Amino acid sequence: MSDSVDRRYGPAPLPQPRGPISTAVIEALRRPPHELPAGLGAEFDPADPVVDEDLQLTLFLCYELHYRGWQGVDEDWEWQPSVLALRSAAERPFEAALRRLVGPLPAVLPGGVPRALADLVAADDGPSLAAALQRRATLAQFREFATHRSIYHLREADPHSWALPRLGGPAKAALVEIQMDEYGNGRLDRMHAELFRRTLDRLDLDTGYAAYLDRVPAVTLTTNNLISLFGLHRRLRGALLGHLAAFEMASSLPNRRYGNGLRRLGLDETATRFYDEHVEADAVHEQIAAHDLCGGLVRTEPGLAADVLFGAAAALAVDRLFAGHLLDSWATGGSSLRAPAEPSRVAGPPAPSRVAVAA
Repeated sequence: MSDSVDRRYGPAPLPQPRGPISTAVIEALRRPPHELPAGLGAEFDPADPVVDEDLQLTLFLCYELHYRGWQGVDEDWEWQPSVLALRSAAERPFEAALRRLVGPLPAVLPGGVPRALADLVAADDGPSLAAALQRRATLAQFREFATHRSIYHLREADPHSWALPRLGGPAKAALVEIQMDEYGNGRLDRMHAELFRRTLDRLDLDTGYAAYLDRVPAVTLTTNNLISLFGLHRRLRGALLGHLAAFEMASSLPNRRYGNGLRRLGLDETATRFYDEHVEADAVHEQIAAHDLCGGLVRTEPGLAADVLFGAAAALAVDRLFAGHLLDSWATGGSSLRAPAEPSRVAGPPAPSRVAVAA
């Protein structure tokens, strides 16, 4: 692949490894497709798969082959059987750990799913990262927050779009309505990913796709891998829609706070537009997501009600871990980011890099 790739849109260069499995995968991806070492996935035995650096990076490496791919990596790796086998070997402990993290959920009849989703969101008692960013975060801390979120927001909506070919009827129509807003109704300047890119620019951060992959910890990768896990498995389509519903239902107030936090720090409307846009959009989306999207799904497929609630609960639980990591790091005067890796990226034009995030 040419080094003149537009860094804003990917593919990104391969990241630095974080353990023996991700090391083996990265070394393999640098060569033409071939069989990975036999039994490579059997070495996964982390104490906590949800925040294990090696496992989460390995999953991200595998999942990204289905999104933008990797710079300089043969695209035939996407369906290489041993990569799929390794991905499956990493997904099994990850999904099991997610189900333990969420715990048992109440049985709900299909007609009660919208109410149950609202109750889950209302009962979420995680640390308020949004309140901290609104009231007391420094500019450096807000830049760290945006650095974490750049991994998701620069491809916002893409993971949930995996559900479109797997749905029909009311749920599909509702998802299209939500996703059209996310994609700016076909206008590049209104796409949410583009709005966030402007926020990054105003914060003097790199606007390249996955530019900060080496800086974010496993918990940040988990927030992304969770959606990919749901999106790439048809059997988890209910969980994917539940994840989206929780995301929409729990985001209007936090986004208002994020915008107000940036205004407190002296940032202009270009910096805050991404968050301001979500205040209005998500207030509408939360009703569509609960009633038309998830409610529509379980009316046609009643057996998916439990999966919908699992997806929503997993989204909230992982976000609590993410918020706790940032707030705990800041409370001790430290950084929530990983230390900078040795320079290894090839920056092709255009190069929208800004000032690096402080260690």
